[in-house]
Amino acid sequence: MSISSTIKSIQDIMRKDVGVDGDAQRIGQLVWLLFLKIFDDRELEWELMDDNYTSPIPDSCRWRTWAADPEGMTGDALKDFIDNNLFPQLQNLHEYSNTPSAFVVRSVFEDAYNYMKSGQLLRQVINKIQEGVDFNKAQERHEFGNLYEQLLRDLQNAGNAGEFYTPRPVTEFMVRMVDPKLDEKVMDPAC
Repeated sequence: MSISSTIKSIQDIMRKDVGVDGDAQRIGQLVWLLFLKIFDDRELEWELMDDNYTSPIPDSCRWRTWAADPEGMTGDALKDFIDNNLFPQLQNLHEYSNTPSAFVVRSVFEDAYNYMKSGQLLRQVINKIQEGVDFNKAQERHEFGNLYEQLLRDLQNAGNAGEFYTPRPVTEFMVRMVDPKLDEKVMDPAC
């Protein structure tokens, strides 16, 4: 199965999840998952080439530890691990390592968010990535350029389907400025 068909089947799974609302969130979800898988693939290579290689990612958060086993964590346990263990540790990676690779990982997770609400669907997505993405194959590395362009086209076409997204920093700024209270009403004329 090609990477692009793997990604299409992953997007189909994500469409079933109530937490993922539109292409922008699907892409955001896909980015951090793919990043961890690809980073783990690269680390396998680095470990073979350098006996002293040390991962900037804590062992419990490495793809091979929590995601690679298709019969591994699922359901509420998986969702809880990702939301309350994986993300906090990777967003605060400076506590573990100050290497350039730690900076890259931390930067990826700084603004990342797990949109998926179903741990079962999340396990299905993880298994598709595990079986369908091998960054150590040269052919698949080349396919990533095409995949990236396809994802951008999908996002661009989302507007044509009536889906429009306000970037997260803009929505956070708007909420800070309006400072809404529970008993107040807010009108969004662009909605």
